[in-house]
Amino acid sequence: MRERKLIKNIDTIFTADPEGRELNDAYVLIEGNRIEEVGVSPYEGRDPDQVLDGRGKIMIPGLINTHHHIFQTLFRNFKEVNNAKLFTWLTELYDRWAKIDTRAIHTSTVVGTAELLLSGATTTSDHLYLFPEGQNDLFDTEIEAAREVGIRFHPTRGSMSLSKEDGGLPPKEVVQSEEEILAEYRRVIDEYHDSSKFAMTRIALAPCSPFSVTDKIMRETAEIAEEEGLSLHTHLAETADETEFCMDEVGMRPVDYMESLGWLNERVWFAHVVHVNKEEIEKLSDAGVGMSHCPSSNMRLGSGIAPVVEMKDTDIDISMAVDGSASNDTSNMIKELRQALLLQRVEYGADSITPREVLRFATIGGARALGREDELGSIEPGKAADLVMVDLNRLEYAGGLSDPVSALLMCDTKGVDFNMVNGEVLVEDGELKDREILDYIPEQNEIAAQFYS
Repeated sequence: MRERKLIKNIDTIFTADPEGRELNDAYVLIEGNRIEEVGVSPYEGRDPDQVLDGRGKIMIPGLINTHHHIFQTLFRNFKEVNNAKLFTWLTELYDRWAKIDTRAIHTSTVVGTAELLLSGATTTSDHLYLFPEGQNDLFDTEIEAAREVGIRFHPTRGSMSLSKEDGGLPPKEVVQSEEEILAEYRRVIDEYHDSSKFAMTRIALAPCSPFSVTDKIMRETAEIAEEEGLSLHTHLAETADETEFCMDEVGMRPVDYMESLGWLNERVWFAHVVHVNKEEIEKLSDAGVGMSHCPSSNMRLGSGIAPVVEMKDTDIDISMAVDGSASNDTSNMIKELRQALLLQRVEYGADSITPREVLRFATIGGARALGREDELGSIEPGKAADLVMVDLNRLEYAGGLSDPVSALLMCDTKGVDFNMVNGEVLVEDGELKDREILDYIPEQNEIAAQFYS
């Protein structure tokens, strides 16, 4: 029989359910890895095996990070590119990234996913598109590391086939042939993709960008995803330079180009989507695509402000993401939500977007973007027991509890106090339960130092 856990006396629950319920003095009953019951105190059912106290805490669904390059935790605050725009940033770093190995991937994945757990993420995607010659096992290594930490993982098998010599940006040492890319797609799907409910590992396919692979790879990637029932992911419309490059190369803007490649459908979620006009937003909405909003990265690289306010009432599935730590310099998921809220208000005004809307982007929005809204993203019976709590008795909340839900964003939450993934408590009292994960910090610093000039 599966263990039953009761979390009782919860001050406030933000459910993110379809009715937008918020419960006070509430409880959640968990059976195994599944939410069994959600209600208002007192709980009057069968005695649980374990009782946890949520007194003085707010509970939200586990946050879902839909875009990351976790190996880049090795390159955050990298002095050579601290003031660079995207294309310069990439060309400066690619030669260093070519030296990545399995030790670097394993350590950085442990560090990055642990940081995500401490900041409220229970599920993360990762866009790994960098495979130096003979190192396809980097993808296997990051899956092993994520399993070690315990986070729910959506790795995307990325790809690059166009080097500098072919009109792309990366050196030839990190690109692969079309044949190798397609063969690796099939291998990782067969070895790791789990389509079952509450799966802890689910694969998606993700060329780095429409300009880092051939048209053939883009189309064949979409065909394999359709055949295997997988999601698709790539970067899109991140910078004004990208739009100019696209017009020069193919005579179309990025969204139209993706449509020509068969990449506008409900299976797809795009990272960034900053430089789009009203007609393109309508086209993306009609297609039912998802998008990963990465405000810190967009600010840090000076890429622009994604028109989230213009998208939020469309059929685009808006989600939240920290992006690679080298273009954000942190993997703090809950702080990313505050960034999103404030950045949209800079562009559209103080009344244009609410903390609750942003919380929904990061929870049920993320689940929809990944095609898992039936399993994740809200606190409802039958959903996965991916639950986060934050203690309201914090210094930063003092005097700010007239609305505990909005306090999470308005009062600058720095981390979470409790994180349960798939029914297992991984963060308690604001600390990782597996303290041995912290032993990777000096190893991470040692590896990162090898890449300094």
